[in-house]
Parts: sequence; C-alpha cells; structure tokens
Amino acid sequence: MFDFVRSHNRLLQGLLVLLIFPSFVFFGLQGYSSFTSDAAATVAKVDGRAIKQSELDAAHRQQIEQMRERMPNIDVKLFDTPEMKRQTLDELVRERVMETAVAKQNLGVSDLRLQQLFVADPQFAMLRKPDGSLNKEFLAAQGMTATQFQERVRQQYAMRQVLAGVNESAVTGKALLSANVNALLDQREVQLQRFEAGAYMDKVKPTDAEIEAFYKAHGSQFHSPEVAKIEYVVLDLAQLQKQVQVSEEDLKTYYEQNKALRYTAPEERRASHILIAAAKDAPAAERAKAKEKAEGLLAELSKQPERFAELAKKNSADPGSAEKGGDLDFFGRGAMTKPFEDAAFAMKKDELSKVVESDYGFHIIKLTDVRGGQVKPFDSVRAEIVDEVSKQAAQKNYAAAAEEFSNTVEDQSDSLQPVVDKLKLTKLNASVRRQPVPNAAGPLASAKLLDAVFGNEVLKNKRNTQAIETGPSQMVAARVTEYQPEHLRPLAEVHDDVLKQVQAEQAAAAARKEGEARVAALKQNPAEALPQAVTVSRAKDQGLPRQVVDAALAADLSKAPAVVGVDLGAQGFAVLKVLKSLPRIAGDADVASAQPAVARALASAETAAYYEALKRRYKVDIKLKAPEPAASAAEAN
Repeated sequence: MFDFVRSHNRLLQGLLVLLIFPSFVFFGLQGYSSFTSDAAATVAKVDGRAIKQSELDAAHRQQIEQMRERMPNIDVKLFDTPEMKRQTLDELVRERVMETAVAKQNLGVSDLRLQQLFVADPQFAMLRKPDGSLNKEFLAAQGMTATQFQERVRQQYAMRQVLAGVNESAVTGKALLSANVNALLDQREVQLQRFEAGAYMDKVKPTDAEIEAFYKAHGSQFHSPEVAKIEYVVLDLAQLQKQVQVSEEDLKTYYEQNKALRYTAPEERRASHILIAAAKDAPAAERAKAKEKAEGLLAELSKQPERFAELAKKNSADPGSAEKGGDLDFFGRGAMTKPFEDAAFAMKKDELSKVVESDYGFHIIKLTDVRGGQVKPFDSVRAEIVDEVSKQAAQKNYAAAAEEFSNTVEDQSDSLQPVVDKLKLTKLNASVRRQPVPNAAGPLASAKLLDAVFGNEVLKNKRNTQAIETGPSQMVAARVTEYQPEHLRPLAEVHDDVLKQVQAEQAAAAARKEGEARVAALKQNPAEALPQAVTVSRAKDQGLPRQVVDAALAADLSKAPAVVGVDLGAQGFAVLKVLKSLPRIAGDADVASAQPAVARALASAETAAYYEALKRRYKVDIKLKAPEPAASAAEAN
C-alpha cells in the first residue's frame, strides 16, 4: 500500500498516450497530391455520397507528411504515383463503406459496453486513472474532450463489428479445410536439371552492333543524374559556442551558484517503517484508535529497538515493506508523502521517530542509512561548466547572429565570403541532388535547402540561397558553383557496363534455349532420368527458387511423369521431371500446425468477399481511372 505514496511518472504515461491514439484511427495513412486540377470533382461515390477530389488530395498529402516525419530522407516521389494514390482512395472508400454499414445495420456500442471495453482493453490502460475513470487531463493535452474521445472509440468499435461478425464466425468445413491443407503441404518427388546462365557467360560474344542496340534501347539505365556542386555555410550553436571566451572568474561564479543543485550528489535516506493504517476521511474515533496502537508500539520499541523488524512484520499495513521488516530501501526527496519525508530527513542514523501522521495513517520510522550529499570539487566539473556556460552564451547570441547571417547572405548575394568573414564561419563544399541521398545527415538532408539550391535564381544566376532553417537553432546558406543537368552518358563511358548486361541477357537466352531443347528431348524419351532428385513442398522448398516449387506442385500428374520447363529469367532455366505426389504421414505435425493458419486464411477470404458484397450493396462507384500496370521490358522494346 505504501508504494502508492511514491510519485508516478506522468511523462511516460503521456508518451504512451501518443502511441495509443493512432490505434483508434480507422484510416491512418493519408496523402499528398491530386489526380486532377478540379478539387470539386467526384472521384468515388458510396451509397450516393461523393468523395471529392479535395478529400483525396488532403488524404494523400497527409500520408506524405507522415512518411516524411518518420523518414526525413525518404524520396516523396516514391509515394506520388498513381498506384499509391489509388490505395489512398481505396482506404477512403473502405472507411465510407464501414460507416454506411454501421448506419444501415443499426450497429452501435452502448454506454455500458463502451465502459466495459474501456476497462478491459489493455490499449486503454494508460488512459485509466486508478479508480478506472478516464484521464481527461491527458485528453485535453491532445486537444480532445471526453465526449469526442468516447464518440471516436464508439464509432471505431461499431465499424469493427461490420466485418468481425463474418471473420470471427466463419466456419470451415472439414473437407474444404483438408483440401486446402493438402494443397499447402502437397509433396512431390522431382528430378531436376539446372541450366545456369552464368555457365554460358564465356560462350557468348556480343557484337558492337548488339551492344549499341542495347544501349539505345535501355538508355534510361545509363543516365547521369542531375547534380549541383555547392559551397555552403552553417550557423548553429556549435559554431557560436566555439567563439565564446569564458573567464575563470565566470566559471567559478557559475560553480558557486549551482553547487548545491547540480554539483552535489542528491542526499538519500534509507528507512524502515511500521504503518498503522487509517484513511484520512475515516471517523475520528477510528483514527484515534490507530494512533493509540502506534503509540503503544513506539513505547515497546523505545525499550527494545531491536524488535523493529519483528513488530513491522506483525503490525504494518504496508505489505510491500512489512514482509521485509518494514524496509523501504533508499529514497530521495519527493518520493514519499510530505510528513513522512520531513520526519525522515530530519532524523539521524539509527534514530527512531515519534509517531508521524499522514493521509495513510500513522507511521513509526527508523532511519537505517544515509548516503549522498557530497559536493564535487570545482576541478572535476570544470570542463562540464565550460561547456554549459559557453552553450548558454551561444544561445543568447544566436538570435542576433541569425539576423546578421540572414541579412548578409541576402544583401551580398554574389558570394558567401562576406558572411564567413563577418561571423567567423567555415565554408564547406558538397555535391547534391534534388532529393537527399540515402544516409544524408545534417543540412544536406534538408529538403528545404535542396529545393532552394535547385531554384531558378540560385541555379541559373549562381546567387546565394536565402538563409534556410534546417534544424533547431541552425541556419544554412548555399550557392551553386557548378551544375550538371541529367544527361545520357556516352556509350564509350558506359561500354563495360553495357557489355556485361548484354552478355548476361545472351547467356540467359542460351541457357533457356538449351533447357527448352532438353524438355523436348525428355518428352520424347520419358524414361530418361535427370541428375538431381528431391522431394519438395511449399513448406520445404529445399532452397529451390519459388518458380521451380510452384511449377512442380502445379504439374498435371494424370499422365505421370510430367516434364516441365521453368524460365528463371536472368538466372537461367530449370527442367523438372515430376514423378509423383507423396501422401502425408498419418499424424503429421505439419498438418496440425497448418490447419489454424489455413482456417484463418479462409476466414479472411470470406471476410474479403463479404466486403466486396457490401461495396455492391452500397453501390460503390469509383470514377477515378485505375492505374495501368507498368509495361514489362519486353513490351517496352
């Protein structure tokens, strides 16, 4: 019980709340740009309700911003694609379908059920006060009222009911389950011969004409990216701190001012106690009786102090310490209730207190040990003080320096040397692209700085950028010294790379040709065996490529053996002779472990089918054209 006296770490609770709230949001990833310029255009309808282009744009912008916050170096162009935008729209539609189903099916969560969920669901643990009520202070910190929170949770649980009823009640028949488990665990005895593309590399000799044709057909692979060489200067606290000169007198003054608070080890006390419990709002007679008992125990201890642990185990109402003879271990100021703390820190070691009254009852305290309180010598903390004092001075100087930095790079925009000389900064050099390169750090990871570098005025006229804030208390200015636009590298420069790719392509073609000939020969002579014999299944692929395993399991064995050729692309070609399907052993552990997974997969498929039925029922009409799949290399050529 006495553990409740100790202070709670509210900061940790607040951080956990930030992690909990996103779990209530049904549609979380939202995004970045529009498909058309008309924000009022309808991109989809659900039950007659329109989803406007502006909603989709806002959703996709939010998605990009969320991704940028999580991964500052990410190239946002990866998400500005028709496929990603369509995913955003699909999620908007799904949310709207669920909302419609809740309304049409009269689904809801009663106040009683909502309270039960709040009390029972572990994700709400840090939002519950000790008495089980909602912590409104944390909600207020997130800009949300208790009513808003309750309605959000109510809506999310109601929406879950739409599909949960199907997913959780799905019943899979034994025959269907068995058929799917057998398909998953089907084993086949296979003979195999690989035609590795690497084995043909030395046999192919591309001509100059073939190399040039490949280069022209795949020119995008041999482009040199757009690059700007820049010089830049950084103004931050670290730069200003280097320029600060601190006198020895100032250091010692700072030491004396902060000696007690920062350079003295915190004093801690170790005590044992006996608690005679009496709530602060208990009747006066009850508290008087508790105090009388405590006074009696104190009288016994005054005569026989060595019995403290014995009496604590028998009489203390604090179970956490009673079993340890009342020991509370070491504690500092602020850890105990105020009357207890005042008494403990006023006592001497091995001293026994008078009866101490608190909101929890009446305590008898024995101080068992003292530690801390030692002052660190000036010399041992001098370096720490230099760093702290110079850092504080740099922070005071930063605002004025930042203004001077900004004015100088703008007023004298043809060079960075004036600001370097004026503020005693260092000029740095780098090569940059429009997007931060992987693993970029510091100012060069700033999208704002790179946007400014590649702006027309800076890029074409070689002017300074404006002062760009690239981090807390950090400003940067840059200018372009050399610019190289994106361009196709000459064939002579990339000849070796092109040659390797042509060789690889021709080697794969040679392997495929020989493999296909082998397939034809085996079909003419089915009795001939292949060199490698293995037993494969989806659960045990024997390290073979997925295409080989899938081909082996898909082979028609009605006229066994079946001969199959598998094109492995750049890796070559595989020839399979599938001999037979092997029966599962009775009581096979794989079957037992696979059944739950298969059942879940079938339930998920049933849930997906139900969702598609809901889309038809509520007349989902997606007007946005679906993105076309990217053309393959073969189609492109």
